Amino acid sequence: MEKALLIGIITQNQPENIAIESINELEFLALTAGAETKKKVLQKMLKKNSKSFIGKGKINEVKDFLESEKIDVVIFDDELSPSQLRNIERILNCKILDRTNLILDIFAFRASTAYSRTQVELAQYQYLLPRLTNLWTHLSKQKGGIGMKGPGEKEIETDRRVIRKKISLLKSQLKKIDIQMETQRKKRKDMIRVSLVGYTNVGKSTLMNIISKSKVLAENKLFATLDTKMKKVVINNTPFLLSDTVGFIRKLPTQLVESFKSTLDEVRESDILIHVVDISNPNFEEHMKSVNKTLKELSALEKPQIIVFNKIDLFSYTKKESDDLSEWGFENYDLAYWEKTWMKKTNNNSVFISALNKKTLNKFKDLLYKKVCEAQSIRYPYKKITY
Repeated sequence: MEKALLIGIITQNQPENIAIESINELEFLALTAGAETKKKVLQKMLKKNSKSFIGKGKINEVKDFLESEKIDVVIFDDELSPSQLRNIERILNCKILDRTNLILDIFAFRASTAYSRTQVELAQYQYLLPRLTNLWTHLSKQKGGIGMKGPGEKEIETDRRVIRKKISLLKSQLKKIDIQMETQRKKRKDMIRVSLVGYTNVGKSTLMNIISKSKVLAENKLFATLDTKMKKVVINNTPFLLSDTVGFIRKLPTQLVESFKSTLDEVRESDILIHVVDISNPNFEEHMKSVNKTLKELSALEKPQIIVFNKIDLFSYTKKESDDLSEWGFENYDLAYWEKTWMKKTNNNSVFISALNKKTLNKFKDLLYKKVCEAQSIRYPYKKITY
């Protein structure tokens, strides 16, 4: 396992609590990719340094640490520009990755079908193109490890012209597959379609397995699901199609959103969205904003939604004493508070469950059944539906 050093910044646009959560998430990403984090560095700045991302003094501190410790890779918690990547590599003289490159690497490892592999490869080439000149010297000094699963590993001599030709070819391949998938979706148009969406690692696949009695891969790692999985489900003699989609994440690379739009078409064309949220995470509301931002980009934010607050078995809180005058935090609000708040916000279209322990699943199934019936009554207004 490679040893990694992580670097992030605290700015006006990214306050300390968000920066800490983001770099902890980066640590989880690094672990998913096969790296052990040895040190995390956060620096307060007005804005990121255009040349070296962090300040000159801080990057020299990092250099000294690298020289004293056997660190294999330095990972930055934001996307680096080609010039930043080149400058930082020159200063630190080691393998440098940014958040985008790391996520692309995980996707490359996780992709299991020809379609998802093509999508990931396209995203990788789009990311590599502006970094081509720097990349080849970067790769020529390294052997294996995370960040090395891309096409550059095999084609160091490739120039921009060949890369552009490859991008064009991959886009052409995806268009052909898109047409096939569009035909498949049209065949399913008579049935109500429901999609599970949410931040990565919130329990969508676990919920999918329970509802559909299927065996979709579900594990405590980021992006366990890349390919859309679809199953026919029947509740109270009412059939519908349920799909499990790729998880979203903060700072999701634009290249991936673009190349995975066809996969996410299933979300766009669904009748109902089940937005799964990890209620045990203190930053769950920020995660919801990230998901809603992507849904807005897909023109799917206005679709009927059920908000499923999952992992209530992991939720815990600390009751404030009457003489405690300190500011209230996430840890001071109990589950009843959040349930009352979000039931009101969502007009009773939310439910609190534990997919793992199957707590209050009947309540969720009743709400889902009601939503499916409502969708059917809109599509087939002359068909009598009881619920």
